[in-house]
Amino acid sequence: MSRMEKKLYLSDTNKIIGGVCGGIGEYLGIDPTVIRLIWAALSVGTAFVGGVVLYIIAMFIIPRRS
Repeated sequence: MSRMEKKLYLSDTNKIIGGVCGGIGEYLGIDPTVIRLIWAALSVGTAFVGGVVLYIIAMFIIPRRS
């Protein structure tokens, strides 16, 4: 029995801005809306700096599917 390797990618189908939350949701098997709500709470809790900066960094670090 072979193990399928699970990889994190930006979502092409579940994206609003860059596909970060959609990709994380697909990777974890969670509805991307839940990830977006958590990300929004993080952003509000850090006066938008932490959430926005992390999102931009994630857009550049997480690869697109080829």
